[in-house]
Amino acid sequence: MERDGKVGVHLDSPREGRVSRLEVIEGPSGRRLRTKAERARIAAESLVPGASVTDVAQRHGTTRWQIYDWRRKLRTGQLVVPESVAALPMFAELVVESAAAGAEIPAETSAVTGVEIVIGDVVIRAGTDADEGLLTRAIRAARASTS
Repeated sequence: MERDGKVGVHLDSPREGRVSRLEVIEGPSGRRLRTKAERARIAAESLVPGASVTDVAQRHGTTRWQIYDWRRKLRTGQLVVPESVAALPMFAELVVESAAAGAEIPAETSAVTGVEIVIGDVVIRAGTDADEGLLTRAIRAARASTS
């Protein structure tokens, strides 16, 4: 292979300098172009207590180093979390539905058998033995899909 001194690329050609075939590769480069709002939202998601930067990076198809860079930019003010994301509560509201007012619930059915979490039109049902980490990831995924 010969090195072209003008542009610094390798040419697969004979020494005369003529190229018999040139391939042009089109299409996406593999890089994702994200808006500042997306970058700030992903960085903020990684700052939630208990969140793993590696998990967040894998979920969003980026590297953890990129997220660390976005977090630094959040701290320095180069990225700003959108108002819609900043206004989201850290904890979900707990709503307890009971039978008709004044009606007693039999003792054998009063034991908690699971939890149902509704986020927009997504419903997450889990038993009492559900892993906290799994539930956290499911809630974050549901929130991300509705935003």
